[in-house]
Amino acid sequence: MQVEEKFTPQTWPESPEKATMEGKNKFLGFWLFLGGETVLFASLFATYLALKDKVPSPDHALAKDLFELPLSFVMTMLLLTSSLTSVYAMYHMKNYSFKKMQLWLFFTVLLGLGFLGLEIYEFNHYVHEYNHTFTSSAFSSAFYTLVGFHGAHVIFGLSWIIALMLRNAKRGLSLYNAPKFYLASLYWHFIDVVWVFIFTVVYLMGMVG
Repeated sequence: MQVEEKFTPQTWPESPEKATMEGKNKFLGFWLFLGGETVLFASLFATYLALKDKVPSPDHALAKDLFELPLSFVMTMLLLTSSLTSVYAMYHMKNYSFKKMQLWLFFTVLLGLGFLGLEIYEFNHYVHEYNHTFTSSAFSSAFYTLVGFHGAHVIFGLSWIIALMLRNAKRGLSLYNAPKFYLASLYWHFIDVVWVFIFTVVYLMGMVG
């Protein structure tokens, strides 16, 4: 049930995301969900590492032939910066500043969209320049599954944040929606952490062969 009580910055709880039993229950469900997500990504990483050198012929493109470190570095910086902007958003949420929270979430969304744009460009480049499609080899299948699955999580995370921003644009902050904003931010951090592992395992390790 939504809490209609009006607050001021002085009366707003220090931890609004956990100020109600409903909020605490949301946290419990979220961590259980995140545990399953972690296991799933771990399985995809293990599969990728097992198949990253499995190509049909010696002249087929390998990781070191495909990956461009400057592009993946820019993608990494965009996603890490978006994580920082979401931290600022939650800082303003805890200080009961709805407009500033919305502003920083807007920056988070923009950076996330920039990351997705570069990822689409990257995939398109591999397909047209190297004929590196999902069915080209075991390596390509493992690569697109891992990186593409992460991209799908980015889309879901952005959709979650945008939906919250639009739905609560005229409602402002409450103890009902504060946990929702906070958990969306935590989910976004999870996506960023997974990408750091992808950047390290797929791109950096791929470049050194």
